[in-house]
Amino acid sequence: MSPEQSAPEKTGTDPKPDPEVHADLRSPVSWLPTVVETLAAIVVALVIGAVLVVLSDQEAIEALPYLFSYPADFFSASWDAISSSYTALVKGSVGSLDRLGTTLERSAPLICAGLGVSLAFRAGLFNIGATGQMVFGFLAAGYIGFTWDLPPVIHMLVALVAGVTAGALWGGLVGLLKARTGAHEVITTIMFNYLAASVLLFALSKDAFQRPGSDNTQSPPVADSATFGSVFDIHLGVLLAFAAAAAVWWLLERSTLGFELRAVGANPDASRTAGMNVARVYTVAMLLSGALAGLGATMQVLGDQASLSPTLAGTIGFDAITVALLGRATPLGTVLAGLLFGALSVGGVAMQASAGTPKELAQVLSALIVLFVAAPALVRGLTRLKTSGSGSTVLAKGWGG
Repeated sequence: MSPEQSAPEKTGTDPKPDPEVHADLRSPVSWLPTVVETLAAIVVALVIGAVLVVLSDQEAIEALPYLFSYPADFFSASWDAISSSYTALVKGSVGSLDRLGTTLERSAPLICAGLGVSLAFRAGLFNIGATGQMVFGFLAAGYIGFTWDLPPVIHMLVALVAGVTAGALWGGLVGLLKARTGAHEVITTIMFNYLAASVLLFALSKDAFQRPGSDNTQSPPVADSATFGSVFDIHLGVLLAFAAAAAVWWLLERSTLGFELRAVGANPDASRTAGMNVARVYTVAMLLSGALAGLGATMQVLGDQASLSPTLAGTIGFDAITVALLGRATPLGTVLAGLLFGALSVGGVAMQASAGTPKELAQVLSALIVLFVAAPALVRGLTRLKTSGSGSTVLAKGWGG
């Protein structure tokens, strides 16, 4: 039984979301056009990436002036450059168990943070504050990890709960401001990112967080008793990331709260008329979104035993937005997008080491994929795909606040 059927009846007029917005919720068959367009976007991005590989290859460039006289030289050099680069990309990311493990560990925080952004999208909110939420997750999980002395499993669980809770509170504050004052979540999350970065710098300047005997803005690594542990050299936080994806799917598709999140995301005015507490939904959505970002932070602190530093969050918080966009705000899509971005990140380094191709090309590929996913009409024009009635997503609901 679907949530729409099992949800309790509300007084007043029932919300009537746009059927195209929720087309992907009615039947798995309706997902097919979106999947085809996404795959086509990836293929187009790879083709353009191949052109960039050729233009960055010295032998191909040297053969270009006499292309029409001896075309075989240019095409041979081009093929060698493309094949060696993409082969290195694949082998460097999934070519062995060790490489696959590195890719999974790199993907785990992206998946968690991407799930948080996706969940906020489904509620009609645009959360670009995953970076700040991760920073507070770092601070809470890291502090407990390297200062408290607890038995192994208990130590890990306490640090994990602390990281998730800190991220949830930082995200929930944004939702509360949205619900109580109408403050736009885009503005508040941008400001909160800067505020969180300043708090991290302040904390790392204090003895409680600073590594003993060092003046650098870096903390000690967490104790071994606070780590996730590993199997086949892959920390168990990776399994936790996949479990979080399953939990988000159940929440959105099988729970009453999930139905309210989707209904408010589709049409907050109709949801309010139907008796739903829109303010509460906004607060809960950002609370859960921040919790997932905090969970992503624990992947690095408790999984990789990374020391706290001003650059620890990197671009994960903003990459999570592109992961959610590529995954079209669905749990499965977000997992696959996170794995793809993790593979591109790990394979990009191997591509530079093995084939001499600039590792920045992997970032260009990621950007091109997102660009074409965000412009389905362009992809259909380039690939001659037929226009489908479905394909709209709830992502657009978050832009107008």
